[in-house]
Amino acid sequence: MGREEILEKVNEIFQEVFDDDSIEVFEETTADDIEDWDSLMHITLISEIEGEFGFKFQMKDVVGMKNVGEMLDIIQENI
Repeated sequence: MGREEILEKVNEIFQEVFDDDSIEVFEETTADDIEDWDSLMHITLISEIEGEFGFKFQMKDVVGMKNVGEMLDIIQENI
C-alpha cells in the first residue's frame, strides 16, 4: 500500500472519529490544526488506525508523533 493510499484511509478515519466530512489532513497536520483533537481523541484515532491497518503502535511512537506525516511513517513501517 502506497503512502497516498494510507493518507486517504487516515483521512477517512479522521472524518469518522471527528464526525466531520470536511476534515482533510495532510503530512504537516498537527493536533493544533483540528479544534477537537485532544488527548482523548488522539487515543481514539490511534485505536481506529490500529484496527484499520492491523498493527499496534508502540507507546514511544504514540507520544512522539508530531504530525500526520510521522503517523504515516509509522504506519508504513508496520504494514
